Amino acid sequence: MINTIAKQTGAAFKLRKGDRLKVIDPQGEQVSDMVLFNADDTREKLSSGKTLDFEETILITKGHHLWSNRSRKMMEILEDTNGRNDFLLAPCSPETFQIMYNNPDYHPSCFENLYTNLSKFDIAPDDVPTAFNIFMNVQFAPDGTLSVDPPQSKAGDYVLLEAKMDLIVALTACSAEQSNNYTFKPIQYEIISER
Repeated sequence: MINTIAKQTGAAFKLRKGDRLKVIDPQGEQVSDMVLFNADDTREKLSSGKTLDFEETILITKGHHLWSNRSRKMMEILEDTNGRNDFLLAPCSPETFQIMYNNPDYHPSCFENLYTNLSKFDIAPDDVPTAFNIFMNVQFAPDGTLSVDPPQSKAGDYVLLEAKMDLIVALTACSAEQSNNYTFKPIQYEIISER
């Protein structure tokens, strides 16, 4: 069954070891932030630093693993039809829009959508790690300057991942204008279980 995450919202759910998760961009140019926790001990969680270290690249895609803060494999990327994801930038938060966009008003954010959906698993806001930003197109200049360019994902592009342990997963349909070429669209996901 394909589940839909409405624009600028999120979802959280459990995956069993061996389950596969397909994250789909149904309309194109829409980012999805994803965080992972060990379902048996949520102090173990996704680590961008360990992943970039052990995979020896900042371009995480098919054939790579997502690693935990305890240096264990959490997921393997089996397929990636877009091939461009980000693991450098933190989930957008209310402060993101205040500091970077001079917006003092309330703005939906991935950080809020992650922690509010994770609260049912007793995961607090301070426990949310840097997300794996599926379909996000972050470029870096020779001098190290970062820029967020429009996603390269087309309608129907997807990433297929396999859980390497029992997991709690949270996903968003990203809320930051620049990350999504200034439009907001839904994200879809499908849990594929052998059971």
